[in-house]
Amino acid sequence: MEGTGKTFSVQLRIWRQSNRHAQGHMVQYQVTGITPGMDFLDVLEKLNERLLLRGEDPVVFEYNCREGSCGTCGLIINGDVHGPGQNTVTCRLKMKNFNPGDIITVEPWRIKSFPVIKDLAVDRTALDRILEAGGFISTSLGGAPEANSLSVPKEDAEEALTAASCTGCGACIAACPNGSAALFIAAKLAHLSLLPQGAPERNARTISLVRAAQKEGFGPCCNNGACEQACPRGIKKDLIAKMHSAWIKAILSDR
Repeated sequence: MEGTGKTFSVQLRIWRQSNRHAQGHMVQYQVTGITPGMDFLDVLEKLNERLLLRGEDPVVFEYNCREGSCGTCGLIINGDVHGPGQNTVTCRLKMKNFNPGDIITVEPWRIKSFPVIKDLAVDRTALDRILEAGGFISTSLGGAPEANSLSVPKEDAEEALTAASCTGCGACIAACPNGSAALFIAAKLAHLSLLPQGAPERNARTISLVRAAQKEGFGPCCNNGACEQACPRGIKKDLIAKMHSAWIKAILSDR
């Protein structure tokens, strides 16, 4: 169908909820004039244009960069985080992945710690509070040191940079059956603790972030690997094992 210039229609079953205290429900809409090259957010915008013309409340959803970088556009599409495929985001999901007449179910992140703000938009500030608990380093504010004065092994530097690419979108948490923030915390710990600047506070940081996540109501890691498959940045679950090891060492050191 791609390249033929033909359009098609789909049925969207969308979660509608007026606010975090209201009872939500699914509403089905038909969207026409879709081309295979459109991304999924284009379809939602097309639906909202029609709703506004009819004087109806548009569907609230989130996005930011529209370049596949931030992950703000997170949705559950037909039960999959960000839709079909691995390590992707909703704004990169093309409609060529669907067939004419498909019924597509669209839901927000289904996590207790991410309450629905409205419709498909959720409150992810729990992740900000976790970072506030210890996602930083204390260092001198003097002049920048000579780049070669701190020796960092190449493997550690590469792993720290990969971990630092975590955008905190919550895809790993939405994919986890337990709603665990383990991969998010592991990434935030790794990108600081693997470098010399973050080493002095490694134990205190580990304890603070893990306890903050427990306080926010995130579940334990179930080790099924769904987080790794859902992560738009491709961060590996191996970091979770390192986080658990760091947690044990930090608790023993604290005692």
